[in-house]
Amino acid sequence: MRSHLLNDLTAEHYRRSVTEGVERVAARLATTDRPFTGVTPDALAPLVDRIDLDRPLYDTGAALDELEEVYLRDAVYFHHPRYLAHLNCPVVIPAVLGEAVLSAVNSSLDTWDQSAGGTLIERKLIDWTAGRIGLGPAADGVFTSGGTQSNLQALLLAREEAKPGPDDGDHPASLAKLRVFASEASHFSVRKSAKLLGLGQDAVVSIPVDHDKRMQTVALARALENCARDGLVPMAVVATAGTTDFGSIDPLPEIAELCEQYDVWMHVDAAYGCGLLASVRHRDRIDGIERADSVTVDYHKSFFQPVSSSAVLVRDAATLRHATYHADYLNPRRMAEERIPNQVDKSLQTTRRFDALKLWMTLRTMGADGIGELFDEVCDLAREGWRLLAADPRYDVVVEPSLSTLVFRYIPATVTDPAEIDRANLYARKALFASGDAVVAGTKVGGRHYLKFTLLNPETTAGDIAAVLDLIAGHAEQYLGDSLDRAC
Repeated sequence: MRSHLLNDLTAEHYRRSVTEGVERVAARLATTDRPFTGVTPDALAPLVDRIDLDRPLYDTGAALDELEEVYLRDAVYFHHPRYLAHLNCPVVIPAVLGEAVLSAVNSSLDTWDQSAGGTLIERKLIDWTAGRIGLGPAADGVFTSGGTQSNLQALLLAREEAKPGPDDGDHPASLAKLRVFASEASHFSVRKSAKLLGLGQDAVVSIPVDHDKRMQTVALARALENCARDGLVPMAVVATAGTTDFGSIDPLPEIAELCEQYDVWMHVDAAYGCGLLASVRHRDRIDGIERADSVTVDYHKSFFQPVSSSAVLVRDAATLRHATYHADYLNPRRMAEERIPNQVDKSLQTTRRFDALKLWMTLRTMGADGIGELFDEVCDLAREGWRLLAADPRYDVVVEPSLSTLVFRYIPATVTDPAEIDRANLYARKALFASGDAVVAGTKVGGRHYLKFTLLNPETTAGDIAAVLDLIAGHAEQYLGDSLDRAC
């Protein structure tokens, strides 16, 4: 079995095996004519269940044949122009190349003696991103597994910076005084982080949004004032630069003013909107982000990187000390004194993949403008899609897009019951997914079911959007016709 270990003796075996796998995937990509086959869990599960993991195939080709049957054939393919559902982007080839390199070398980015140049590459990319944000010369950060972890770490730092008094520590009575302010359209990870950080159930104060789904700063000011009046401690304001449902961007300059006024940590969750950092034409949409104390970026959403590739950035590198723990076997204190760069000193993770390499290869091959142009294309496409929806009497579209998300609802001409319209939209989404012709997402607005396009593929066209809208309407009309027949 040593023949399967990757080393100097098996380099040729590695080359043949990886080439065979790449050829299988390339063939599948080249022949995929829809984003999904429509396979159901009940149909696919028996194929997986029958595999005996204690009886190996002893052959890479046979294993790939089996993988074709249980995964590749029925995978959901984000590269297809009619995959319009979640915040999953098609990936750029230089990043996939980086993924292959980092998986084979298998560096761990916790300490210098496990990564060497990998540490320096990650630090360079952190500095580059902080520069794009405009956080200043004292900025720093670290790569993470995704936006949820980035938000958690940012709020951990905010909690430690905002403890009511030097002797309060983590006592529940003191933690119960802390408050986090986020819009009602913010990511669920804000509340999840508050729970993980030991804050009270009422710790997250939900701030209402305006018609464009942006945080109402008047309401935020009132909530901060009430917090001070009630003897509570404002721990952080989480502004969102690209909400998951609407792509809306909170008014960052006004929020920054309030954070300064009330001396509260400002975190910007730009997991989605971070693509604007590379934008050639729309960077001004996130003006004010440079005033944040911490920022979440997800390169695997809008920089066209494979999962996972994310980072948390901070204005003041010293605040990262709140995530620092020293272990004699790993990163003893003397290493810091010797100026040995150990990334584990900044991270919530210990063992950590060299995910930064994917972004490095992308920037070195395509350049930032190349990424920005792709993201600008999908933002422009969303604007075109919004015009299509606004002009189509079959649909109600919620807000004009700030990024690349469209939330809309099919409205039949002859049905007025909101519950029946809900069912028609739910049916249309499920039927479309089952057909495999396209994949769209869903959400709720005002308690009602809506559909959602998340446009992250520059290969998607306005014609694709129009065609999918026709498919949705067809499925919804079929449901309503069948419903009428059942009633008769």
